[in-house]
Amino acid sequence: MQNPFESGHIKNYILLYVSVVVIMILFFMATTLFHDVKDVEQKVFSMEANGTKQEDKRDSNKEQESLKDKFKLMEKSY
Repeated sequence: MQNPFESGHIKNYILLYVSVVVIMILFFMATTLFHDVKDVEQKVFSMEANGTKQEDKRDSNKEQESLKDKFKLMEKSY
């Protein structure tokens, strides 16, 4: 294998590196110039309290209790 510094191939390697960097810079400039940023509408959430009925809470508690009865955790974790 030849040493690129002695054989003169180092110019090709430097030219390749510089061309890749220039292409990256050109792509960066193109994306920043042609990228149109649209105004994003701010979402507004209502501040009213979401009132849930006690019956709904009872139903959810019953579902959680039934799931607890259905599955049992192991005594020792592995």
